[in-house]
Amino acid sequence: MKFLSKNRWCLVAFILLAACGGNHSTPPEAVIAELNLERGSLISCGPSAKEFGVVDFGMTCSEKVKADFNTALELLHSFEYDESEKVFAKVIDAAPGCAMAYWGVAMCNFHPLWEPPTEANLKKGAKAIEIANSISGKSAKEAGFITAAAAYYKNWEKTAPSARSIHFEKAMERLHQAYPDDKEAAIFYALALDAAADPADKSYINQRKAGGILTGLYATGASHPGIIHYIIHTYDYPGLANLGLQAARQYAAVAPSSAHALHMPSHIFTRLGLWDDCIQSNLQSVAAAKCYAESAGLKGHWDEELHGLDYLVYAYLQKGDNKAAGEQLNYIRSITEVFPINFKEAYTFTASPSRMALENKKWQEAAALQLYPANFPWGKFPWQEAIFHFARLLGATNTGAVLAAKTELEELNRLYDTLQKQKDLYKSNQVAIQIKTGEAWLSFMKGNKKEALRFMKTASDMEDSTSKHPVTPGEVLPARELYADMLLRVNQNEFALREYEEVLRKSPGRFNSLYGAGTAAAACGNIEKAIYYFTQLRVTASPDSKRPELSVAGTFLKNHGITLSKGSGRPGKEDR
Repeated sequence: MKFLSKNRWCLVAFILLAACGGNHSTPPEAVIAELNLERGSLISCGPSAKEFGVVDFGMTCSEKVKADFNTALELLHSFEYDESEKVFAKVIDAAPGCAMAYWGVAMCNFHPLWEPPTEANLKKGAKAIEIANSISGKSAKEAGFITAAAAYYKNWEKTAPSARSIHFEKAMERLHQAYPDDKEAAIFYALALDAAADPADKSYINQRKAGGILTGLYATGASHPGIIHYIIHTYDYPGLANLGLQAARQYAAVAPSSAHALHMPSHIFTRLGLWDDCIQSNLQSVAAAKCYAESAGLKGHWDEELHGLDYLVYAYLQKGDNKAAGEQLNYIRSITEVFPINFKEAYTFTASPSRMALENKKWQEAAALQLYPANFPWGKFPWQEAIFHFARLLGATNTGAVLAAKTELEELNRLYDTLQKQKDLYKSNQVAIQIKTGEAWLSFMKGNKKEALRFMKTASDMEDSTSKHPVTPGEVLPARELYADMLLRVNQNEFALREYEEVLRKSPGRFNSLYGAGTAAAACGNIEKAIYYFTQLRVTASPDSKRPELSVAGTFLKNHGITLSKGSGRPGKEDR
């Protein structure tokens, strides 16, 4: 039997004592060292004052660490997890008996609205909670915050992330009820509601409850990063996005030193079809993310940069600006190393080139797409890999390549099975929608049009029954838009118009649905609607766009006595 090191013995003794109800005012240095905390100077790529918003958290820890604790919390509220942990580590160094600093470390490793934390995150978070629980002298409210975080980490090895998020929500609800006037308890409860929301709940019960809490705080807390940030996440849904527009326009000014804060408003801008605002938001975010990677000495491009690039490609495509979208895509293709390797980069690497080909209906290009970077661990990201095969499948079905289409369909089924085994129901459902869509277009290619339409309608209804993942600005191609495209091909123009309009209610300003709606309206003799949608398309598009659809729309408008330059104004401002 090997002898344990002195540090390891110290850790074991500490854990045993804590498990038996023992309390310390200060944990041993060896126990703190076991956390392997992020350390270093705070990196900021914004104003020199390091502006992250304003938080004032009342706590029992030493007054000398209060300013740093509030800074760490400001960073945490903007999901700047690594930088936040650095500052919490600084607090621990100065006041190792500050229990709430260990709570902060646990929250930095939680990531409520992102992908579930890694095993390393979970181990660190659980260990931080153990230490926080062992420290004496906490207030009842502080103990409540620690208990709530502990509810997420409890039995993490055996409990699904969704179930743990619900446990966290219920614990935060109890804390909020016990301290109804405490701002941070209310804010974290709202975050917990969003984290535990059911993606299939189209009544948005959790989000509406969270929105009510946050809106009530907004009047006196407009500089609080958590209030503004979580309002945006809360209302990042069709039919709710307008409620988040004020916060979206303010967040970047409140926390300009956070790359994520610069990006986050574009979630609302995308929902509302405000493409120019979305582009400006992400240009700033990408620049800040590049600066951060350089300042931090990262060996690759930071994940936040890739995230912003995906939103940029999407927004440029909705303006019909293939040149600008292509420039961003070429830049993405030049990236071979990223840090940390995670779901955001995987999504950008597959979604952006797929969007470029599919939005432009360049089916040969879609069918010939290749996964890159070649050295990326694609086996860890079956959902993102499925996007690549879905794009190739649509390319194959629209170029008559039956065998290739069947091969891609087999790959989608393989990835679906993988996600099912991983019990990732949300992502497996997303791949199931792609499979049903692929089956629809394969049937259509074979001439089985009734079956194809039936399959495509099923895929549309499946997609409408769930919400998009927060990582994406939108589906690579909405299933209902593809259903409308199919209806248009078989001259069911009135039905096609109805489906395009349904897409536009959910995703205002989509280039292809505006064009499709105008085309369908013209084909069924609804000249007024055709003028309306073609006008919207022309004024939304970039003045420099070379998309052929704009020429078709311009010719139609001219034939009906309307002269309108591309990008010249808002819908309804046309010259007659």
